[in-house]
Amino acid sequence: MDLAQLLLREPVMWAIWLLLFVLAVPGLVVLASPEGVRRPRQALREAAEALRGYRDHRRQRRQQALDTVRYAQELAAAAEHAAATAQRWRDRWHHSRVRLDEAWQAWQDAEGRRDRSRAAAAFAAPETDLTPEGYAERERALARQVLAAARHGHLPIATVADALAGRDGWDPRLHPADQELHVHRAIAAHLAHRYRQAATAERLTWHDTQLAAATRDSLRAEAGAAATRAAGLRHLVPGAPTRQSAMARPGRQWAVRSELSA
Repeated sequence: MDLAQLLLREPVMWAIWLLLFVLAVPGLVVLASPEGVRRPRQALREAAEALRGYRDHRRQRRQQALDTVRYAQELAAAAEHAAATAQRWRDRWHHSRVRLDEAWQAWQDAEGRRDRSRAAAAFAAPETDLTPEGYAERERALARQVLAAARHGHLPIATVADALAGRDGWDPRLHPADQELHVHRAIAAHLAHRYRQAATAERLTWHDTQLAAATRDSLRAEAGAAATRAAGLRHLVPGAPTRQSAMARPGRQWAVRSELSA
């Protein structure tokens, strides 16, 4: 059995040889220098200081490497969080876009009903004397129309009270055709206002969505650069956990707004 096989099979022998080698290093340093032979104590002190400086340097490098790895992991986590936030904002913008389209269509439908009511009112039959019973029926018909519109969200609920009280231009005595035109005008005006509100909300949500996407892309770039730096130093901290983040990898850039809204 040769020496190499003996050391591999006997860990105790390997430890003893390693200890003897470490103890012999100072002597070798002293003997290697003529100045060390003349002044062995000073040579040993200088060798010890050099060894201590080397250990301190390795400790500092190891700490710097550990800080770099931890920073890369924190950036990767931040990039993942930013990606999730950007996705939530995109979903919110998508919902606001759907509401905007619905508000637009509701407004256009109301405009069409108003135009048809205007044409019908222009050709309405002349009115005869209105009896109390006829007046009461018109009041009930107006209340039914306004209440139905409010239930569908086409008019504010406060409009019902105004119509029943004859306030804000509501008049139960109007001809049924004129009354229907008045109701459809009010509905069209209200839905136009609701569409403008939806358009404002969609613009604000789109702006926040773009900001969230820019933050996500910036963090992804920083996390990728930090991961590259950490990979070059990870051998100095073999015990550090490895974090592989899909969010740290560069992704597709945000599409333009027209593509998202398609």
